[in-house]
Order: sequence, then C-alpha cells, then structure tokens
Amino acid sequence: MEFEVFKNRISKLKKMQLPGEAAHKKLAPLLRIKELEELDISTRKPEKAGVMAVFYPDINNETRLVLILRKTYKGVHSNQVGFPGGRVEHTDKDLQDTALRETEEEVGIPQNEIEVIRELTRLYIPPSNFWVQPYLGLLHTTPNMIAQESEVEEILEIKLSEFLDDENIITENLSTSYAREIEVPAYRLNGHVVWGATGMMLSEIRELLLKI
Repeated sequence: MEFEVFKNRISKLKKMQLPGEAAHKKLAPLLRIKELEELDISTRKPEKAGVMAVFYPDINNETRLVLILRKTYKGVHSNQVGFPGGRVEHTDKDLQDTALRETEEEVGIPQNEIEVIRELTRLYIPPSNFWVQPYLGLLHTTPNMIAQESEVEEILEIKLSEFLDDENIITENLSTSYAREIEVPAYRLNGHVVWGATGMMLSEIRELLLKI
C-alpha cells in the first residue's frame, strides 16, 4: 500500500475500539493461554516495558513496519524477532516515553520524528515477567536506521502487504523457554518466524489495519 494512502487511513484508528485479548489469543500458543488464565500476575510484581510499532515509507513510497532480530544472549528472548523497545528507566516520563527512547536507541529513529497514533492493549509475558505496553507510531519520511550493536542483530523492514497477507500466518513446531516441540501460531515475515508476545501484539495491529 502506498504510504500516502496508509497515512490518510490510519487516523481512523484513534477512535476504534481495540480488539485486545481476543486478538492476542489468535496468535498465542495454547500453553500460554492456559498459563495466563491460571496466573495471579499481581503476586509476581512484574516489571514494565514499552515497545513501538513504527510504520513508514520506504524509498518507493511503500508502507513498511520496523521489527528487530535480537542478539543471541543468555535470556528468554534471545535471537527472537520483536519490536524496538525495552524496560522503563527512571528518567522516562511514562511508558510512551520509554518506547520512543528505546526505539531511537535500538534502530536510530529520532523520538521527535515519530507521531504516536495510539497505545494498544498491554500484554503480560510470563517467561520474562514483564507487562509490555505497545504503541503504534507513524514516521513520515524514509528513515536511515542504524542497529544498536549491543542489542540488535538485524533490522527487519516488513512490507505492509506481506504482513497483511493471510498466507503468512503459519503454524510451527518450536522449542520455547517453557516447553519443547510445541505447536505455535506465527507469522512468516522476511524469512523469519515471528511468534509469542510479538506475534500476539501483531495480531491486534493486523485486525485494526484490516478494518481501515
């Protein structure tokens, strides 16, 4: 989709009701759904994080979305695809500020150039014990992105048309931080399998975009 068309339509999202957990569950492994139903999250005292889903025009004026492939490290999200973002720091004014700051740090998009369209439905991630607040943002120019060397293995520039294509919703057998060889719903984007919390948040974004 041409970015000008996308930009003119996306303002409609500001007043739309969020599909929320119903959309999350469409891309959630069954084990994760059961785990979330049984957890008393308040007793776990989770940390907070903010992430940003940024849409922008590429050099051909086609709409794209920024995702990142994280570095391999000793942690539950090692070598996984996610949104730019991270945990709250004491200097952040709020979670939106966190998401903007982390996006600039991880992919080099200046905070003041992102128009935040709206916040989305927050999501709890049991393996890392985080409440994650996603935001949807718009960048009006083609960015010159630079991967944060310590955190980001690769910046993934996802075509909107690829993201919205039903054929890219798949099922994979994966080993996760909490189970081995389980069947999970996922997206196949730029040759990567995108699942778990990122897939769940993408599911809500996809439902919203299909409505406009």
